[in-house]
Amino acid sequence: MTQWLYRETVSSQYQGMELPNRGMPRMMTKMDAGVGVHGGVRSSAVSQGTPIVFVVDDDFSVLEWLELLICNAGWQPETFGSAQEFLCHGQVLVPSCLVLDIALPGVNGLDLQKRLAVDRKDMPIIFVTGQCDVGIAVQAMKAGAFDFFAKPFYGDALLSAVQQAIERSRTVLEHEVKLRGLRACYALLSSREREVMALVVSGLLNKQVGFELGISEITVKAHRGQVMRKMKAGSLADLVKMAVELHVSPAV
Repeated sequence: MTQWLYRETVSSQYQGMELPNRGMPRMMTKMDAGVGVHGGVRSSAVSQGTPIVFVVDDDFSVLEWLELLICNAGWQPETFGSAQEFLCHGQVLVPSCLVLDIALPGVNGLDLQKRLAVDRKDMPIIFVTGQCDVGIAVQAMKAGAFDFFAKPFYGDALLSAVQQAIERSRTVLEHEVKLRGLRACYALLSSREREVMALVVSGLLNKQVGFELGISEITVKAHRGQVMRKMKAGSLADLVKMAVELHVSPAV
């Protein structure tokens, strides 16, 4: 690996607990602005617990330095020497991100990124590497990397990226919690109530819904009331938003 310029400062960091701020700036960035939270609301199911910053690098001194850097920033570090070790770790339910090296024994960083692309959308990946190859950087960013740093880099620049990645993770987790709740409510609907919901959110009036389903307008109103109650919708507009999230549409 490329010589790590922070290696000589690791021991002194433990004495003075000072964060290093040396080296070259990052090579490439995907997100320079902070990531907000939908509607300004943070779900208690997501915000409880300290955010976790996973680090995968085969250089122990790098892991040691990053662990200290992350601890001093107030987050919980979890370090691994290989992708295989990391894959044995279960998924967490708190905001998190992954600081990942490219050159790893066995499964490399890019291959690990591919494995995580589907199942771990809530965990943004920040690459740190001594391989200053533009082609590798472009490949990583196109595959969805949150940020990319070439070693050596500024510690505060990495911390800024981690902060933004954690906010992105929090937003994704909040959306997933909300979506699970909507799916649970939708599962309570009968087949007829689902049909009524789909037609109502498509813009049809009660009389038109009744005509489509071959039932009376009074029956439609009764089903509609049940739909609003079970879905915990305060208005038709709320129900429409829920339908969009659940991809509900009338059967063709």
